[in-house]
Amino acid sequence: MRFLITGAAGFLGAPLANSLISDGHSVVGLDDLSTGDPDRLSPEVHLVRGDINDRPKLWTLLQGVDCVYHLAARVIVPESVLYPREYNLVNVGGTVTLMEAMRDVGVKRVVFISSGSIYGNQKNQPMKETFRPQPRSPYAVSKLAAEFYIRTIGELWKIETVVLRVFNAYGPEQRLPPAHAPVIPYCIKQALDNGTIVIHGDGKQTRDYVYVDDVADAMVRASMTNDINRLIMNVGSGEETSVNEIAKIVMEISEQKPEIVHNQHHDSGPARMCADISLAHAKLGYQPKISLKEGLLKTMLQDKRFNRNRSS
Repeated sequence: MRFLITGAAGFLGAPLANSLISDGHSVVGLDDLSTGDPDRLSPEVHLVRGDINDRPKLWTLLQGVDCVYHLAARVIVPESVLYPREYNLVNVGGTVTLMEAMRDVGVKRVVFISSGSIYGNQKNQPMKETFRPQPRSPYAVSKLAAEFYIRTIGELWKIETVVLRVFNAYGPEQRLPPAHAPVIPYCIKQALDNGTIVIHGDGKQTRDYVYVDDVADAMVRASMTNDINRLIMNVGSGEETSVNEIAKIVMEISEQKPEIVHNQHHDSGPARMCADISLAHAKLGYQPKISLKEGLLKTMLQDKRFNRNRSS
């Protein structure tokens, strides 16, 4: 099969592309490289630098494509609070542009990578796909809006659509920006530097952390499985883990004792998040293989940034 992956050089896009290549498929990637790294990709991936809203470029790249994976997006939640218009332009507008180009060229299947953040605060855990979304940020709103556009347009234009709501993915080479760094790479870096791990509030807030290779497996299955048109499925580990637990495991596997500091709590997201993955298991045969401790160890050992820290 021939695939187009938008956001192909990103944290999730690259392992997906490499997995498809290793299975013998043809992969074209589109990425503006604002955050993506082309060095992550197999040389067999035909990567094109470009914008998701560039319709002529999309028309060219979609020629002969059997299925599209749509991952291109802006993804930093606090940034979306400052720049909601930009998030709408890329995450929503780019999705509509892609769907229009697919219609024009005649591509009939798309797998959209959404986010568990669309659920927001929920009284009950784990979160099922039937729960009413309660997005708490412009980023989450943009992902939810894109879901509605994809499924509505898909039904009107006879394009098969699959939506995967990915929870907190982690693994080697995850971006570590100076501000708003993801919990896992931040904790590992601080531990290896024997620095200070700052935890917001009491650290009891939970997330569903899922290793990047397990996410890639779910994405591959979503394009290869029949009779799943218009389905929305959660992709996570099915377990919730607190920030305090993450810090504890990181200290254990790094054999370091960084200082733990709790700062004043700020409203940074839901108190609890855990994915019900039973639908993905039933429909895709999806079953996470990497435990949290194993995944954290893989992340620490395989990420070149952390290895440099250890040897210095």
